[in-house]
Amino acid sequence: MTKPVYILNGPNLNLLGQRQPEIYGATTLDDIKALCEQHAASIGLQTAFHQSNHEGVLVDQIQEARVKGCGIILNAAAYTHTSVAILDALLASDLPIVEVHLSNIHQRDTFRHHSFVSKAAKGMICGFGAQGYVLALDALKPLIAPSS
Repeated sequence: MTKPVYILNGPNLNLLGQRQPEIYGATTLDDIKALCEQHAASIGLQTAFHQSNHEGVLVDQIQEARVKGCGIILNAAAYTHTSVAILDALLASDLPIVEVHLSNIHQRDTFRHHSFVSKAAKGMICGFGAQGYVLALDALKPLIAPSS
């Protein structure tokens, strides 16, 4: 059995479909999970999908991925712009990482333009809504070690 891609989601993403649909759309996090599972299976990957509103839990999940996963897709939400702890965990993971944002963070508030996650990520996908997760799986696939 191959190791899964950890798809980690930060604070308030559990409210997708309800919170600010003009920015984040009507798609729920459960919809995104199903989309990711279906697409991952179609390209030969497995997923471990998580969401937490708590920074330390996300750090724990990143550390778990270091041992049990083959890569990380991270939508750190607001922690993108504030969390050195998440950055440090990502840097210690030694895994390929793709950063995802539903909205284009560069078209939003100035404070959202800076990402701590980007220093650890191979790349960032933003502004494509839920489809960004599919794009991230496609981007991550060739970066995963064949033995994973």
